Amino acid sequence: VQLVESGGGLVQPGGSLRLACAASGFTFSSYHMSWYRQAPGTERELVAAIANTNANWYYADSVKGRFTISRDNAKNTLYLQMNSLKLEDTAVYYCAGGNRWGIYDYWGQGIQVTVAS
Repeated sequence: VQLVESGGGLVQPGGSLRLACAASGFTFSSYHMSWYRQAPGTERELVAAIANTNANWYYADSVKGRFTISRDNAKNTLYLQMNSLKLEDTAVYYCAGGNRWGIYDYWGQGIQVTVAS
């Protein structure tokens, strides 16, 4: 099983980034997927989640209206579109997958997102 994140980097406040997570080694379309993040000195927090059927979503209050989670089951890829980025969005972002909603068994290695002027 592999989850490989891409698309991170340095962006100015107010800017946008699109993260991608390429999945392999499991039946991606059957799994619920999510994005977590962890800033230095803080606990890992759930940012957004999407059901395997694309019919259910979750967003943390801190990102509602700015971030959009999506998936392309034909490409085995999960996305996180991040707009209106803020300094406090700086963190390592992880994608995760599981076959039970809210419980994630597979994790990517993480990718750094830095918002700075």
